[in-house]
Amino acid sequence: MLSKKKVVIATLLLIPICFYVFDLGYLIKAIKIGYLKGHTTAFLSDYIHFDNDIIEAGDYQPWPISDSYNSKNESEKLIELNNTKQTTSYLIIQNDSIIFEKYYLGYHKDSISNSFSMAKSFVSAMLGKAIMDGYIKSLDQPVSDYFEEFSEGKAANLTVGDLSSMSSGLNYVEEYYSPFSLTARSYFTEDIKSLILDLEVVEEPGQKYKYLSGDTQLLGMILEKATGQTLSKYLSESFWKPMGTKISAPWQLDSKENNMVKAFCCIASSARDFARVGKLYKQHGKWNGVQLLDSTFIAKSITPKFSNAPFYGYGWWLANYKNKEIFYTRGHLGQLSIVIPEDDLIIVRLGNFISGEEEGSAHSKDFYTYIDEAYNIIK
Repeated sequence: MLSKKKVVIATLLLIPICFYVFDLGYLIKAIKIGYLKGHTTAFLSDYIHFDNDIIEAGDYQPWPISDSYNSKNESEKLIELNNTKQTTSYLIIQNDSIIFEKYYLGYHKDSISNSFSMAKSFVSAMLGKAIMDGYIKSLDQPVSDYFEEFSEGKAANLTVGDLSSMSSGLNYVEEYYSPFSLTARSYFTEDIKSLILDLEVVEEPGQKYKYLSGDTQLLGMILEKATGQTLSKYLSESFWKPMGTKISAPWQLDSKENNMVKAFCCIASSARDFARVGKLYKQHGKWNGVQLLDSTFIAKSITPKFSNAPFYGYGWWLANYKNKEIFYTRGHLGQLSIVIPEDDLIIVRLGNFISGEEEGSAHSKDFYTYIDEAYNIIK
Protein backbone atom coordinates (compact mmCIF):
# COMPACT_ATOMS: atom_id res chain seq x y z
CA MET A 1 0.00 0.00 0.00
CA LEU A 2 1.33 3.43 -0.98
CA SER A 3 2.24 5.80 1.82
CA LYS A 4 0.59 9.22 2.02
CA LYS A 5 3.93 10.80 1.13
CA LYS A 6 4.20 8.76 -2.07
CA VAL A 7 0.61 9.60 -3.01
CA VAL A 8 1.31 13.32 -2.59
CA ILE A 9 4.50 13.06 -4.66
CA ALA A 10 2.72 11.07 -7.38
CA THR A 11 -0.10 13.63 -7.46
CA LEU A 12 2.34 16.52 -7.75
CA LEU A 13 4.09 14.76 -10.61
CA LEU A 14 0.79 14.09 -12.39
CA ILE A 15 -0.40 17.70 -12.25
CA PRO A 16 2.03 19.11 -14.84
CA ILE A 17 1.49 16.04 -17.02
CA CYS A 18 -2.27 16.64 -16.97
CA PHE A 19 -1.74 20.32 -17.80
CA TYR A 20 0.32 19.28 -20.82
CA VAL A 21 -1.97 16.45 -22.01
CA PHE A 22 -5.14 18.56 -21.75
CA ASP A 23 -3.45 21.74 -23.05
CA LEU A 24 -4.12 23.65 -19.84
CA GLY A 25 -0.73 25.28 -19.47
CA TYR A 26 -2.32 28.74 -19.68
CA LEU A 27 -4.02 27.99 -16.34
CA ILE A 28 -0.69 28.22 -14.53
CA LYS A 29 -0.40 31.81 -15.73
CA ALA A 30 -4.03 32.50 -14.86
CA ILE A 31 -3.62 31.14 -11.35
CA LYS A 32 -0.44 33.10 -10.75
CA ILE A 33 -1.76 36.42 -12.08
CA GLY A 34 -5.37 36.30 -10.97
CA TYR A 35 -6.74 33.51 -8.85
CA LEU A 36 -3.97 33.49 -6.24
CA LYS A 37 -4.56 37.23 -5.76
CA GLY A 38 -8.28 36.75 -5.19
CA HIS A 39 -9.50 37.72 -8.67
CA THR A 40 -12.09 35.56 -10.42
CA THR A 41 -11.72 37.40 -13.73
CA ALA A 42 -9.42 39.91 -15.44
CA PHE A 43 -8.86 43.18 -13.58
CA LEU A 44 -8.03 46.81 -14.36
CA SER A 45 -4.34 46.79 -13.48
CA ASP A 46 -3.49 43.31 -14.73
CA TYR A 47 -1.52 44.70 -17.70
CA ILE A 48 1.52 44.98 -15.40
CA HIS A 49 1.64 41.17 -15.22
CA PHE A 50 1.78 40.63 -18.99
CA ASP A 51 4.19 41.36 -21.80
CA ASN A 52 3.08 44.49 -23.64
CA ASP A 53 3.66 46.25 -26.91
CA ILE A 54 3.44 50.06 -26.80
CA ILE A 55 1.12 52.32 -28.80
CA GLU A 56 3.37 55.33 -29.14
CA ALA A 57 1.91 58.77 -28.53
CA GLY A 58 3.07 61.80 -30.50
CA ASP A 59 2.62 65.53 -29.97
CA TYR A 60 0.19 65.99 -27.11
CA GLN A 61 -3.03 67.91 -27.79
CA PRO A 62 -4.62 68.78 -24.43
CA TRP A 63 -8.39 68.78 -24.07
CA PRO A 64 -9.75 72.33 -23.62
CA ILE A 65 -11.21 72.95 -20.16
CA SER A 66 -14.72 74.41 -19.96
CA ASP A 67 -15.33 77.67 -18.10
CA SER A 68 -17.79 75.73 -15.94
CA TYR A 69 -15.30 72.92 -15.21
CA ASN A 70 -16.32 70.95 -12.11
CA SER A 71 -18.68 73.73 -11.06
CA LYS A 72 -21.34 71.20 -10.10
CA ASN A 73 -21.12 68.39 -7.60
CA GLU A 74 -22.16 64.78 -8.04
CA SER A 75 -25.61 63.82 -6.87
CA GLU A 76 -25.99 61.46 -3.95
CA LYS A 77 -27.18 58.84 -6.41
CA LEU A 78 -24.00 59.13 -8.49
CA ILE A 79 -21.78 59.11 -5.40
CA GLU A 80 -23.45 55.94 -4.17
CA LEU A 81 -23.21 54.27 -7.59
CA ASN A 82 -19.54 55.14 -7.98
CA ASN A 83 -18.74 53.91 -4.48
CA THR A 84 -20.70 50.68 -4.88
CA LYS A 85 -19.32 49.84 -8.30
CA GLN A 86 -15.80 51.06 -7.48
CA THR A 87 -15.62 53.58 -10.29
CA THR A 88 -12.12 54.88 -11.02
CA SER A 89 -12.91 57.63 -13.57
CA TYR A 90 -15.99 59.62 -14.55
CA LEU A 91 -15.45 62.18 -17.30
CA ILE A 92 -17.87 64.45 -19.18
CA ILE A 93 -16.84 66.30 -22.34
CA GLN A 94 -19.22 68.68 -24.10
CA ASN A 95 -18.48 70.80 -27.15
CA ASP A 96 -15.02 69.20 -27.08
CA SER A 97 -14.20 70.70 -23.66
CA ILE A 98 -13.94 68.90 -20.34
CA ILE A 99 -16.85 70.07 -18.23
CA PHE A 100 -16.56 67.56 -15.38
CA GLU A 101 -14.17 64.87 -14.21
CA LYS A 102 -13.73 62.95 -10.99
CA TYR A 103 -11.32 60.19 -10.06
CA TYR A 104 -11.53 57.64 -7.28
CA LEU A 105 -9.56 54.90 -5.52
CA GLY A 106 -6.27 56.71 -6.00
CA TYR A 107 -6.69 57.22 -9.76
CA HIS A 108 -6.07 60.58 -11.46
CA LYS A 109 -6.36 62.10 -14.94
CA ASP A 110 -3.21 60.36 -16.20
CA SER A 111 -3.83 56.98 -14.56
CA ILE A 112 -4.14 54.09 -16.97
CA SER A 113 -6.27 50.97 -16.75
CA ASN A 114 -7.41 48.09 -18.92
CA SER A 115 -9.82 48.95 -21.74
CA PHE A 116 -10.97 45.36 -22.03
CA SER A 117 -13.32 45.16 -25.04
CA MET A 118 -13.33 48.88 -25.73
CA ALA A 119 -10.28 47.91 -27.80
CA LYS A 120 -12.62 46.19 -30.26
CA SER A 121 -13.82 49.60 -31.45
CA PHE A 122 -10.22 50.66 -32.12
CA VAL A 123 -9.59 47.48 -34.11
CA SER A 124 -12.73 48.08 -36.15
CA ALA A 125 -11.55 51.64 -36.81
CA MET A 126 -8.25 50.19 -38.03
CA LEU A 127 -10.20 48.00 -40.45
CA GLY A 128 -11.80 51.14 -41.88
CA LYS A 129 -8.39 52.79 -42.06
CA ALA A 130 -6.86 49.76 -43.81
CA ILE A 131 -9.63 49.93 -46.43
CA MET A 132 -9.06 53.67 -46.79
CA ASP A 133 -5.30 53.08 -47.17
CA GLY A 134 -5.81 50.36 -49.79
CA TYR A 135 -4.45 47.50 -47.70
CA ILE A 136 -7.85 45.76 -47.67
CA LYS A 137 -10.24 45.91 -50.63
CA SER A 138 -13.56 46.22 -48.77
CA LEU A 139 -15.67 44.80 -45.97
CA ASP A 140 -16.44 41.92 -48.33
CA GLN A 141 -12.87 40.71 -48.67
CA PRO A 142 -12.66 37.00 -47.76
CA VAL A 143 -10.75 35.98 -44.66
CA SER A 144 -9.29 33.14 -46.76
CA ASP A 145 -7.24 35.71 -48.69
CA TYR A 146 -5.14 35.97 -45.53
CA PHE A 147 -5.51 32.59 -43.82
CA GLU A 148 -6.01 29.43 -45.87
CA GLU A 149 -7.39 27.73 -42.77
CA PHE A 150 -10.67 29.46 -43.63
CA SER A 151 -10.87 28.50 -47.32
CA GLU A 152 -13.26 25.55 -47.26
CA GLY A 153 -16.92 24.95 -46.46
CA LYS A 154 -18.78 27.71 -44.63
CA ALA A 155 -15.45 29.34 -43.78
CA ALA A 156 -14.93 30.22 -47.46
CA ASN A 157 -17.80 32.70 -47.14
CA LEU A 158 -16.35 34.47 -44.09
CA THR A 159 -15.41 38.13 -44.70
CA VAL A 160 -13.55 40.78 -42.74
CA GLY A 161 -16.86 42.64 -42.38
CA ASP A 162 -18.40 39.60 -40.70
CA LEU A 163 -15.63 39.72 -38.10
CA SER A 164 -16.18 43.42 -37.35
CA SER A 165 -19.96 42.99 -37.10
CA MET A 166 -19.79 39.90 -34.88
CA SER A 167 -21.37 37.52 -37.38
CA SER A 168 -18.57 35.05 -38.12
CA GLY A 169 -20.27 31.77 -37.20
CA LEU A 170 -17.07 30.67 -35.43
CA ASN A 171 -17.23 28.01 -32.72
CA TYR A 172 -15.80 30.41 -30.15
CA VAL A 173 -17.57 30.55 -26.77
CA GLU A 174 -17.72 33.82 -24.81
CA GLU A 175 -17.44 33.21 -21.06
CA TYR A 176 -15.65 35.52 -18.61
CA TYR A 177 -15.68 33.67 -15.30
CA SER A 178 -14.78 30.08 -16.19
CA PRO A 179 -11.04 29.32 -16.10
CA PHE A 180 -11.61 26.60 -18.72
CA SER A 181 -13.35 28.81 -21.28
CA LEU A 182 -11.98 29.88 -24.65
CA THR A 183 -12.09 33.46 -23.40
CA ALA A 184 -9.82 32.61 -20.47
CA ARG A 185 -7.56 30.58 -22.73
CA SER A 186 -7.37 33.54 -25.15
CA TYR A 187 -6.50 35.88 -22.30
CA PHE A 188 -3.67 33.82 -20.83
CA THR A 189 -2.30 31.80 -23.74
CA GLU A 190 1.19 32.56 -25.01
CA ASP A 191 0.24 31.68 -28.60
CA ILE A 192 -3.12 33.22 -29.46
CA LYS A 193 -2.67 32.86 -33.22
CA SER A 194 -2.60 29.07 -32.99
CA LEU A 195 -5.69 29.08 -30.78
CA ILE A 196 -7.66 31.25 -33.23
CA LEU A 197 -6.54 29.36 -36.33
CA ASP A 198 -7.82 26.13 -34.76
CA LEU A 199 -11.36 27.53 -34.70
CA GLU A 200 -14.00 26.38 -37.17
CA VAL A 201 -16.87 28.20 -38.86
CA VAL A 202 -19.89 26.15 -37.81
CA GLU A 203 -22.69 28.54 -38.82
CA GLU A 204 -23.15 30.45 -42.07
CA PRO A 205 -21.22 33.73 -41.74
CA GLY A 206 -22.86 37.10 -42.10
CA GLN A 207 -26.35 35.93 -41.19
CA LYS A 208 -26.78 36.81 -37.54
CA TYR A 209 -25.11 38.65 -34.67
CA LYS A 210 -23.23 36.71 -32.01
CA TYR A 211 -20.70 38.52 -29.87
CA LEU A 212 -17.37 36.67 -29.98
CA SER A 213 -13.97 37.97 -28.93
CA GLY A 214 -12.45 35.50 -31.35
CA ASP A 215 -13.89 37.54 -34.24
CA THR A 216 -11.90 40.62 -33.29
CA GLN A 217 -8.75 38.63 -32.62
CA LEU A 218 -8.88 37.09 -36.08
CA LEU A 219 -9.55 40.54 -37.55
CA GLY A 220 -6.47 41.87 -35.77
CA MET A 221 -4.36 39.06 -37.20
CA ILE A 222 -5.63 39.92 -40.69
CA LEU A 223 -4.83 43.60 -40.20
CA GLU A 224 -1.24 42.77 -39.32
CA LYS A 225 -0.91 40.62 -42.46
CA ALA A 226 -2.59 43.19 -44.69
CA THR A 227 -0.64 46.23 -43.47
CA GLY A 228 2.69 44.55 -42.76
CA GLN A 229 2.71 46.35 -39.41
CA THR A 230 2.00 45.37 -35.84
CA LEU A 231 -1.42 46.49 -34.63
CA SER A 232 0.24 48.78 -32.08
CA LYS A 233 2.28 50.51 -34.79
CA TYR A 234 -0.69 50.87 -37.14
CA LEU A 235 -2.92 52.22 -34.38
CA SER A 236 -0.22 54.65 -33.31
CA GLU A 237 0.39 56.06 -36.79
CA SER A 238 -3.25 56.02 -37.89
CA PHE A 239 -4.99 57.44 -34.83
CA TRP A 240 -3.07 57.59 -31.56
CA LYS A 241 -0.51 60.17 -32.72
CA PRO A 242 -2.83 62.22 -34.98
CA MET A 243 -5.42 62.47 -32.20
CA GLY A 244 -2.83 63.91 -29.82
CA THR A 245 -3.06 61.32 -27.06
CA LYS A 246 -0.93 61.90 -23.98
CA ILE A 247 -0.29 58.30 -22.96
CA SER A 248 2.00 55.90 -24.81
CA ALA A 249 -0.31 53.01 -24.06
CA PRO A 250 0.61 49.39 -23.28
CA TRP A 251 -1.28 46.79 -25.30
CA GLN A 252 -1.09 43.28 -23.88
CA LEU A 253 0.77 40.63 -25.87
CA ASP A 254 0.27 36.90 -25.75
CA SER A 255 4.07 36.68 -25.27
CA LYS A 256 7.25 38.42 -26.33
CA GLU A 257 8.13 35.35 -28.36
CA ASN A 258 4.94 35.33 -30.47
CA ASN A 259 4.40 39.09 -30.30
CA MET A 260 0.66 39.14 -31.02
CA VAL A 261 -1.44 41.68 -29.15
CA LYS A 262 -4.77 40.65 -27.71
CA ALA A 263 -6.77 42.49 -30.35
CA PHE A 264 -10.03 41.68 -28.59
CA CYS A 265 -9.06 43.64 -25.49
CA CYS A 266 -6.45 45.11 -23.26
CA ILE A 267 -5.19 48.57 -24.16
CA ALA A 268 -4.21 50.38 -20.96
CA SER A 269 -4.81 54.10 -21.13
CA SER A 270 -6.59 57.02 -19.47
CA ALA A 271 -10.19 58.20 -19.56
CA ARG A 272 -9.13 61.35 -21.39
CA ASP A 273 -7.37 59.39 -24.12
CA PHE A 274 -10.12 56.77 -24.47
CA ALA A 275 -12.54 59.65 -25.16
CA ARG A 276 -10.65 60.66 -28.30
CA VAL A 277 -11.93 57.88 -30.55
CA GLY A 278 -15.47 58.94 -29.63
CA LYS A 279 -14.65 62.48 -30.70
CA LEU A 280 -13.19 61.17 -33.98
CA TYR A 281 -16.39 59.26 -34.78
CA LYS A 282 -18.56 62.18 -33.64
CA GLN A 283 -16.69 64.35 -36.13
CA HIS A 284 -17.24 61.86 -38.97
CA GLY A 285 -13.58 60.87 -39.07
CA LYS A 286 -12.03 64.32 -39.17
CA TRP A 287 -9.42 65.55 -36.70
CA ASN A 288 -8.04 69.08 -36.94
CA GLY A 289 -9.37 69.26 -40.48
CA VAL A 290 -7.67 66.02 -41.59
CA GLN A 291 -9.80 63.04 -42.67
CA LEU A 292 -8.29 60.24 -40.59
CA LEU A 293 -11.12 57.79 -41.28
CA ASP A 294 -13.67 57.60 -44.07
CA SER A 295 -17.00 59.12 -43.03
CA THR A 296 -18.96 56.49 -44.97
CA PHE A 297 -17.27 53.73 -42.98
CA ILE A 298 -18.11 55.53 -39.74
CA ALA A 299 -21.76 55.92 -40.73
CA LYS A 300 -21.94 52.20 -41.49
CA SER A 301 -20.18 51.36 -38.22
CA ILE A 302 -22.79 53.13 -36.10
CA THR A 303 -25.76 51.68 -37.99
CA PRO A 304 -27.18 48.27 -37.04
CA LYS A 305 -26.31 45.51 -39.49
CA PHE A 306 -29.01 43.10 -38.35
CA SER A 307 -32.64 43.97 -37.61
CA ASN A 308 -32.69 41.55 -34.68
CA ALA A 309 -29.57 43.18 -33.19
CA PRO A 310 -30.27 46.94 -33.28
CA PHE A 311 -27.70 47.43 -30.51
CA TYR A 312 -24.58 46.67 -32.59
CA GLY A 313 -22.98 47.91 -35.79
CA TYR A 314 -19.38 47.35 -36.83
CA GLY A 315 -17.34 47.36 -33.61
CA TRP A 316 -19.66 49.81 -31.81
CA TRP A 317 -22.58 49.43 -29.43
CA LEU A 318 -25.73 51.39 -30.29
CA ALA A 319 -28.63 52.68 -28.23
CA ASN A 320 -31.57 55.04 -28.40
CA TYR A 321 -32.34 56.62 -25.05
CA LYS A 322 -34.82 59.43 -24.49
CA ASN A 323 -35.02 59.85 -28.27
CA LYS A 324 -31.29 60.42 -28.56
CA GLU A 325 -29.13 58.27 -30.83
CA ILE A 326 -26.10 56.97 -28.96
CA PHE A 327 -23.04 54.96 -29.93
CA TYR A 328 -20.40 53.75 -27.53
CA THR A 329 -17.49 51.48 -26.79
CA ARG A 330 -17.70 49.16 -23.84
CA GLY A 331 -15.55 46.69 -22.01
CA HIS A 332 -15.68 44.06 -19.28
CA LEU A 333 -16.47 45.34 -15.76
CA GLY A 334 -18.12 48.50 -17.05
CA GLN A 335 -15.60 50.39 -19.15
CA LEU A 336 -17.70 52.86 -21.16
CA SER A 337 -17.03 55.66 -23.63
CA ILE A 338 -20.44 57.02 -24.65
CA VAL A 339 -21.08 59.45 -27.52
CA ILE A 340 -24.32 61.44 -27.92
CA PRO A 341 -23.81 63.50 -31.10
CA GLU A 342 -27.06 65.48 -30.77
CA ASP A 343 -25.72 67.21 -27.67
CA ASP A 344 -22.02 67.10 -28.63
CA LEU A 345 -21.48 64.98 -25.55
CA ILE A 346 -18.94 62.30 -24.57
CA ILE A 347 -19.15 60.43 -21.26
CA VAL A 348 -16.38 58.10 -20.07
CA ARG A 349 -16.76 55.80 -17.09
CA LEU A 350 -14.04 53.37 -16.01
CA GLY A 351 -14.20 51.08 -13.02
CA ASN A 352 -14.26 47.69 -11.37
CA PHE A 353 -17.90 46.61 -11.54
CA ILE A 354 -21.15 47.32 -13.35
CA SER A 355 -24.70 46.02 -13.11
CA GLY A 356 -25.99 43.40 -15.51
CA GLU A 357 -28.05 44.16 -18.56
CA GLU A 358 -31.46 45.72 -18.03
CA GLU A 359 -34.27 43.24 -18.68
CA GLY A 360 -35.24 43.44 -22.34
CA SER A 361 -32.18 45.54 -23.15
CA ALA A 362 -28.65 44.92 -24.40
CA HIS A 363 -27.35 47.64 -22.08
CA SER A 364 -26.56 47.75 -18.37
CA LYS A 365 -28.92 49.76 -16.19
CA ASP A 366 -25.85 51.64 -14.96
CA PHE A 367 -25.24 52.73 -18.56
CA TYR A 368 -28.50 54.69 -18.42
CA THR A 369 -27.70 56.09 -14.97
CA TYR A 370 -24.31 57.43 -16.07
CA ILE A 371 -26.05 59.21 -18.95
CA ASP A 372 -28.78 60.65 -16.70
CA GLU A 373 -26.23 61.88 -14.18
CA ALA A 374 -24.16 63.53 -16.90
CA TYR A 375 -27.19 65.51 -18.03
CA ASN A 376 -27.87 66.51 -14.42
CA ILE A 377 -24.34 67.91 -14.22
CA ILE A 378 -24.32 69.83 -17.51
CA LYS A 379 -27.82 71.31 -17.36
